[in-house]
Amino acid sequence: MAEEDLSEMAKDVERHLKLDPPESSSPPPCPSHVLENVLENVLKFLTSKRDRNAVSLVCRSWHHVEAQTRFEVFIGNCYSLSPARLTRRFTRVRSLFLKGKPRFADFNLMPPDWGAQFAPWVAATAKAYPWLEKVSLKRMFVSDDDLALLAASFPGFKELVLLCCEGFGTSGVAVVANKCRQLKVLDLIESEVTDDEVDWISCFPEGETHLESLSFDCVESPINFKALEGLVVRSPFLKKLRTNRFVSLEELHTLMVRAPQLTSLGTGAFSSTHDGAQGEQEPDYASAFRACRSLVCLSGFRELTAEYLPAISPVCANLTSLNFSYANISPDVFKPIIRNCHNIRVFWVCSLLDLLLLHLGLGF
Repeated sequence: MAEEDLSEMAKDVERHLKLDPPESSSPPPCPSHVLENVLENVLKFLTSKRDRNAVSLVCRSWHHVEAQTRFEVFIGNCYSLSPARLTRRFTRVRSLFLKGKPRFADFNLMPPDWGAQFAPWVAATAKAYPWLEKVSLKRMFVSDDDLALLAASFPGFKELVLLCCEGFGTSGVAVVANKCRQLKVLDLIESEVTDDEVDWISCFPEGETHLESLSFDCVESPINFKALEGLVVRSPFLKKLRTNRFVSLEELHTLMVRAPQLTSLGTGAFSSTHDGAQGEQEPDYASAFRACRSLVCLSGFRELTAEYLPAISPVCANLTSLNFSYANISPDVFKPIIRNCHNIRVFWVCSLLDLLLLHLGLGF
């Protein structure tokens, strides 16, 4: 009787300590699955498009894993694949860069109805990538309806860059500004924006915004400056601001005082509307530039009045980029400025002849 008790007790102990092997154990994971899991964790740190393309060509397994871990997609020709092919292969895309017309379209060498429509792409991505955060388009035809669908389909949308695009107007921009509550970047660069007589600046939501970059120097229509000033005040993270030619030098001074944290500034019209009436004193533009200690990039200078150019002297030593491509001035005017730009890396002038004259004049 005692031996039976001891035997039962031993079985209880083994059962309690789980010393018995399980009756049905799951098979060990397939080596290929283990490799895919390891490879997936490694590829998360691989950001180069060229390296990722090379990885995808190793074998079918690597091709699959690379597609599952690619969050940014660059398409150099919108006709090189279909939107359906994009969404079928890449299922976790958060950022899309899409190029349409070839470069010689910039010189009006293509018919206006050539194509490069954004409509099929936004329709496909709206269904496949509701988490999409960034869209950059170059030489694409974008309609107001496309922008409205984009704003309505991606609740966490953060960045929109339209470079050399056409087909949309200020009403489409207004929808994006109003509905994309987490918007960080809204850059309209060398695009053809139709004036729909919509106050799109006022469409940004009230309260503090997430804006880090706002560029609208290509918008050929007046803006609501009071709304722009309020938007700048409500955007503590704003680092890049490029205004159009309808923003005067006095208004630019106000914006700089409101946002001394700017690192990149497009000046708009660098000319004054001050007439000195009623004894009003002209703003101290040099002090406003001096207060922007982080400013490293300057552009704009449309409708430039040469006598105001020395106002940028306080920031010249820090500048790494200076763009005078829209300034109708001679090298003799900006030579004293460029002499003080000791850290300059990018310098744009009106023409090759101006650059040659500057080169000879400074004795580089």
